[in-house]
Amino acid sequence: MAVQIGHPAPDFALKRKTEAGIETVHLQDYRGQTVVLLFFPMAFTDVCTQEMCTVSNEYQQYASLGAAVLGISVDSPFAQEAWAKQNGITIPLLSDFNREVCRAYGACYDNFFPGVLDFQGVAKRSAFVIDAQGIVRYAEVLEDATQLPDFQRIREVVEDLKETTQ
Repeated sequence: MAVQIGHPAPDFALKRKTEAGIETVHLQDYRGQTVVLLFFPMAFTDVCTQEMCTVSNEYQQYASLGAAVLGISVDSPFAQEAWAKQNGITIPLLSDFNREVCRAYGACYDNFFPGVLDFQGVAKRSAFVIDAQGIVRYAEVLEDATQLPDFQRIREVVEDLKETTQ
């Protein structure tokens, strides 16, 4: 079942590759601040690279509003690290290799590019904004992997959350 606006966001424990090694990241680690979760289908693909590079370039806008931005895909943390280094992606990338989190958020394809790739369990391009108390305030799950989330609307929600906490 997909998460719903106004309901608690499912917590998770996902792996991330850093210079120091593999670390586990929990959504709970970010309690007290706004979080933007961006699920993306696959590292090393054009639209995903465009999305994560754009968000990396705009990260300071989110940070100035008190928001953390996390990218999530079903790629391994090692593939994510190589892709991030190759493309200058600076936001934290989390591996949902076991596909548990994308399913919990209702952001998982049953069949990705049917008849061409036929990959099962690939994350749908999706965006969620979670407030400081862990409540989902924005949810956008896209069926078309070539489309990008509505970043203007995401920033508006993040700005509204900052204003209500001041």
